[in-house]
Amino acid sequence: MPLMKSWLDSANNPDCPFPLNNLPYGVFSRPGASPRCGVAIGDMILDVTAMEKAGLIRLADKPVLDRPEWNAVMALGPDAWTRLRKLLFGFLADGSAMRSEAERHMVPMAGVQMHLPFAVAEFTDFYAGKNHAQNVGEMFRGAENALPPNWLHIPIGYNGRASSVIVSGTDFRRPWGQIKGPQDEAPRFAPSQRFDLELELGAIVGQPAPYGQPVSVAEADAMIFGYVLLNDWSARDIQAWEYQPLGPFQSKATATTISPWIITRDALEPFRCAGPERVQPLLDYLQEPGPMFYNIEMEVELTPKGGQPTVITRTNYREMYYSSAQQLAHHSTAGSGMRVGDLLGSGTISGAEKDSRGCLLELTWGGKEPVTLTDGQTRTFIQDHDRITLRGQCRGDGYMLGFGDCAGTVLPALDRPFRR
Repeated sequence: MPLMKSWLDSANNPDCPFPLNNLPYGVFSRPGASPRCGVAIGDMILDVTAMEKAGLIRLADKPVLDRPEWNAVMALGPDAWTRLRKLLFGFLADGSAMRSEAERHMVPMAGVQMHLPFAVAEFTDFYAGKNHAQNVGEMFRGAENALPPNWLHIPIGYNGRASSVIVSGTDFRRPWGQIKGPQDEAPRFAPSQRFDLELELGAIVGQPAPYGQPVSVAEADAMIFGYVLLNDWSARDIQAWEYQPLGPFQSKATATTISPWIITRDALEPFRCAGPERVQPLLDYLQEPGPMFYNIEMEVELTPKGGQPTVITRTNYREMYYSSAQQLAHHSTAGSGMRVGDLLGSGTISGAEKDSRGCLLELTWGGKEPVTLTDGQTRTFIQDHDRITLRGQCRGDGYMLGFGDCAGTVLPALDRPFRR
């Protein structure tokens, strides 16, 4: 699909992440004003909360854009999602007769504050990248036993904390936790020293799966409203002590950073691609009815305090082994139901080459092979005041479709973690 022209010149720049082809959804606020729903276009934001109030957008019998979240729009279903996208095209396309109405509700992107774009109902993180699982398994169990026996048959995941999800630009403190090194006789309570990033894609569930009703992969795909970049920060030393036998717990509960713009499934349609060749046949309920992956170029940048940024990895979402639709379908099989606003983390996205690995644990091979930054500093894991930025983009014919930065800075741990 070629670039769709807008009357807004900045949206037609081939290097702009928010052309008319994209139209991602977010929540923003100007100084002194309350958060509201907006749509990114070029270097501007279309205030759709104000447009609904003015009667220019009507999706239901009652307002759905009058709150600082997109959940009410999600709940309307795919037909309403498509209708809204067509309405926005009508306001923003080159030659639009509605240009003047849209111009009155445009806000410069520069200077606004971004907020979580939706209310997170629940959060589940998966372990669905084969290269990542192979590398981590090899580090801890050896090459012959790297993948657990179930890995090639089932998308492995764990239920995380929805309260840990924060929007890009929100800084947080290094966590405390129980740590026990291989030579220690007993655990100690201390700040994590092996704090890590995880490059992931987050899928947002826009339609519910009723209690007791599993969904197919095709149905799951249609239930996904859109996607965000996701950094599932990980305290590796806390995790090493706690994860047996039930998996991650406190090591994953510090923060989960997401990018502020929801890239809709409709916008990503031109970038669908097939998944990997299966090592083992999947059970019928996990079979894909068609391409379920996307060609999304991704990178991670590390910037030390007062230092220069360094891109430490580049990879692509198509490297994953299980798609978000497969993960959602599998999630539904136990019958617990899925909610509007559920968030599914893809798992760490790593390529086959060393410079395409999606976390420092892999990049430094457990801390044994430090990464060298632009200014000569080295890293095995994240140090205090390091800023980590995730980026993702799809390249079309004369345009780029971007996600917006997913960034956060790790601040020093509290001197005293308890008030008393």
